[in-house]
Amino acid sequence: MAASKRAKKGGLALNRRKLITKYDPKSPISEQYRTIRTNILYSSVDEEIRSILVTSAGPGEGKSTTAANLAIVFAQQGKTVLLVDADLRKPTVHYTFNLNNTAGLTSVLTNQMSIMEAVQENDEKNLYVLPSGPIPPNPSELMGSRAMNHFLERALEEFDIVLFDTPPVLAVTDAQVLANLCQGSILVVSSGTTDKEAVVKTKEKLTATSGKVLGVVLNNKKADKKGDYYYYGTN
Repeated sequence: MAASKRAKKGGLALNRRKLITKYDPKSPISEQYRTIRTNILYSSVDEEIRSILVTSAGPGEGKSTTAANLAIVFAQQGKTVLLVDADLRKPTVHYTFNLNNTAGLTSVLTNQMSIMEAVQENDEKNLYVLPSGPIPPNPSELMGSRAMNHFLERALEEFDIVLFDTPPVLAVTDAQVLANLCQGSILVVSSGTTDKEAVVKTKEKLTATSGKVLGVVLNNKKADKKGDYYYYGTN
């Protein structure tokens, strides 16, 4: 029992560190997330960016943490935000927000329930989370299905912004398929870790058809004298 409590406490502490924009909104890192939010909002003069995909070249680069914190800062701005765990292979969003994952995106795509039945609220005002749901045998097919098109159309009727956390681009085709449906993609790169060639290849895959890369988030960068940890650059 004691070990279980310690594990739960440790998990909550980890989540607090991940969701820095929620638990430490005045920190330099939180300010960087707000800067990224502003850059996204002004990245297009012709249309309002409402559907955004967050991905990376490979695993462990911080794309899920980036997606979660971007969702929070958009919600803090007063927009209704749906954060979707579209990583149907190794989902983590439900862990980050301490939610149940018995139902979610896969439940909606297979017509087992509606979006609003599957969406889960949390204590962050305006933020709604849709976990992955049960892991399917055919993630890529679901990403490219008519059901996904319908899902996004319906989600944009209910929410101001829909953010997708997807698998790494170079690992599977899921993100590349979904990028064609979203108005833009954010590529998360780990400073000093991600190979430059991998970044170039990832961008090429995301823009191979109709996908648009809004910019790149440089993650895990050591703080400079100004205390900046994150850098956002448009392509």
